[in-house]
Amino acid sequence: MINDMLDPDWWKNATVYQIYPRSFRDASGDGIGDLQGVRSGLPYLTKLGVDAIWLTPFYPSPLVDGGYDVADYRNVDPRLGTMEDFDALVHDAHDSGIKVIVDIVPNHCSNQHPWFQQALKDGPDSPMRQRFVFRRGKGPNGSQPPSNWLSGVGGSAWEPCGDGWYYLHLFTKEQPDFNWDNEEVRKDFLKTLAFWSDHGVDGFRIDVSHGLAKDLAEPLRDRPDPANQEPLSDKGDDPLFDRDEVHDIYREWRKVFNEYNPPRMAVGESWTPITDRVYDYARSDELGSVFDFSLSKCDWDRQEYQDAIERTWNGFRRVGGSPSWVMGNHDVPRVASRLALPKGADVVEWVTSAGTRPVINQSVGQARARAAGMLILALPGTAYIYQGDELGLPEDLDIKEEDIQDPSWERSNHKVRGRDGCRVPLPWTVSETNAYGFSSAKHARPWLPQPSWFSTYAVQREDGRQDSALELYRKALALRRQWVVAEGATTMEILKDGDPRILHIRLSTGLHCLLNFGPGKVGLNIDGTIVLCSDDTDEKLQKEELRENACVWFVE
Repeated sequence: MINDMLDPDWWKNATVYQIYPRSFRDASGDGIGDLQGVRSGLPYLTKLGVDAIWLTPFYPSPLVDGGYDVADYRNVDPRLGTMEDFDALVHDAHDSGIKVIVDIVPNHCSNQHPWFQQALKDGPDSPMRQRFVFRRGKGPNGSQPPSNWLSGVGGSAWEPCGDGWYYLHLFTKEQPDFNWDNEEVRKDFLKTLAFWSDHGVDGFRIDVSHGLAKDLAEPLRDRPDPANQEPLSDKGDDPLFDRDEVHDIYREWRKVFNEYNPPRMAVGESWTPITDRVYDYARSDELGSVFDFSLSKCDWDRQEYQDAIERTWNGFRRVGGSPSWVMGNHDVPRVASRLALPKGADVVEWVTSAGTRPVINQSVGQARARAAGMLILALPGTAYIYQGDELGLPEDLDIKEEDIQDPSWERSNHKVRGRDGCRVPLPWTVSETNAYGFSSAKHARPWLPQPSWFSTYAVQREDGRQDSALELYRKALALRRQWVVAEGATTMEILKDGDPRILHIRLSTGLHCLLNFGPGKVGLNIDGTIVLCSDDTDEKLQKEELRENACVWFVE
């Protein structure tokens, strides 16, 4: 827990627990998780030992894309609660020493947003249309899209709206992009940041943080590889992504953040290849932090992990920022299943596709997930945990086609099942009653069905069981507060003179983290006190050897 709630640097070594509200806990009994459900889970999070919670969007939304299609940026979706519920949640979280981070979605909104509805009515060249990106089509009668830009969910990024006009949507057609060259758009988002800050939030996660600024000069430039949804230039001049102008937007935002005590933190989401440019978002006069998804993309390979950690550490140090470490979130298959895949496997094909799928060795996945969790909690910087990963919860690979809700399913012609498998409501009790304790109603039907094997990973089953993933996380978080946070780990080095299967990290505090990627056991000669191990071997054995896919911490 955070000792000094006014510390401006509270987030730099914090552990942040990501909550997908619809799947965390249902207090109203309608099968949908809500803000009161999150509030009821605060004692659990306090015992777990996290410093902050990050709430994915809970705003009014048609839910075409899991709430990332926002219809009202300064309110709560009635299905999830009220503003009074939100204020009560923030109050109780702060009383528990837990900070609150909320999601902001600035690249696009819902097509049900009042602005966009008015823009459609007002017609070409109206002031309201200038808040979005409308263009005349090419060819006879504007029958062709204005450029070759493609949507991230497939097909053209341009949707026809009649009379030869189109609007831009980098995601689904129900998510029109804002025009960030428009002053009214900029001013309104500053109001939104102040609104939630005034309601006590401590920070913001910025969705698609690299996508706001676009080159809208006529004629629109085609992209050389329109299917590539990543920046096609490292010079800041791609028409759509990671443009230099986006940093001017965040410098405006930083002025709002700094009006509060402590200043509001912010972390950008930029799911792009790691280049030096990605760390620029973490400069102190901009967002201050940016997600680094390097470890989320690595195969289970010591050299890949070592390279990713060194690149991240050095990249953040270059801009004077604090590293962020991520293994899982609501957009990727769960860690305990993803890490079971063989090296080089296509994650989409193996985990989220509708095709034939070889059986995943779940025991291997569990061991690797436990070790990876210990690894990121040993690293200085901000560590992010996705809800359920502390339980070792696997991906649900068997959601029936009629229950799939991710928009990727329809937009891929039923080829990509999407992200629902990591968004299934959490199991709290071993009994199926109340949807494994997720809901307050006895016979509630959760918005995504839960598999019967969920009881194996229920909080009730793991609580107090010393060999469980939950107890491992509780111990690791307590030790992290002692050896990474309280002791003030300022330097980190990777020791490279040992067994090539071992990733060995040493902190300035004297904490060592060793992870054996295998194959086979590795003999050890530990000169220190073992404080935690990810497997269930006894301490004598731990000092002599480390099993494959296991991690151990010791202090000098």
